[in-house]
Amino acid sequence: MRALTYHKSNDQFVLAQLDKPAPSADEVLVKVVAAGLNPVDAKIHKWCGGARDMDDTWVPGLDVSGIIEAVGANVEGWSMGDAVLYHGNMFKPCGGFAQYALADADALIPHPDVDPVIAAATPCAGWTAWRALTHKLQIENRKSLLVLGGSGGTGGFAIQIARYFGVETILATCSEQNADYVTSLGATRTIDYNWEDVLSTVYENTARQGVEVAFDTVGGDNDILAANCLGFEGHMVELVGVVRPPIYNGAFLKGLSFHQLSLGSAYRGGTKAKADLVKAGAAFSKLLEAGEITVPRLQQVSLEEAGDALKTIRNQRTVGKIVLKM
Repeated sequence: MRALTYHKSNDQFVLAQLDKPAPSADEVLVKVVAAGLNPVDAKIHKWCGGARDMDDTWVPGLDVSGIIEAVGANVEGWSMGDAVLYHGNMFKPCGGFAQYALADADALIPHPDVDPVIAAATPCAGWTAWRALTHKLQIENRKSLLVLGGSGGTGGFAIQIARYFGVETILATCSEQNADYVTSLGATRTIDYNWEDVLSTVYENTARQGVEVAFDTVGGDNDILAANCLGFEGHMVELVGVVRPPIYNGAFLKGLSFHQLSLGSAYRGGTKAKADLVKAGAAFSKLLEAGEITVPRLQQVSLEEAGDALKTIRNQRTVGKIVLKM
């Protein structure tokens, strides 16, 4: 089969011809129709040391839309020919940047009634945004939200989810050139991080109270900014780094709460964690099917172009989503 492999010795994505993998007892073999490209795929050089036995046949690619071609001996509830969507295990070698991939049967969801390329753009970014806003921040009960990184995949989905739940004030950082795009997703006020004072702008747009909840999708020191923008007993989700309450202004006196989120940790968290992953995917996909959530900026690439696209994701800010169409 044709595949895009990763060589950790020289940090290169390399096209290769590999044997078709065979599923274990609890896995399914999926014929890949489309696979989403995500920062976690692009930044494999940062986490490849945690993958056991990674060699030059390692195929990345976590977000896969495809058709089941074979099922393992213990698999129940799935059959050959079923259309499925999933977010895969980053520490397993047979990912979606190939004609065929392997997936844990208990991590699959039925394919939503949308184009496979659209579906493949959603698991990592969309399901993460869903879990952050609904499971961690209880967005259905909130009136104000700050999203740091509004033009990215996860940030853009978060804005749309907040809009769906009727959040009145949705503030989002982005560059001036992406302001119209972020506004179209549902942001009530965009903040240009290049020249605007984010903290002051947040307080100006929340009657000097700060936001109820914040979501940092950027990383670096943006967790400090997100935390400092919170109002009394506000909540923040940090997606990229680790929260650092001691350095946030008034974290104790304001009674702030902080959350971590790693979608892929479901594969290390046991049965309940994986079930939560599946539930998030199913819930998000219902909104996708209903048109409440869209993928408005979508770039489609071939397998031959995917390696360069991953390096682009790694080296600069990406607006919207990039998807490999097999």
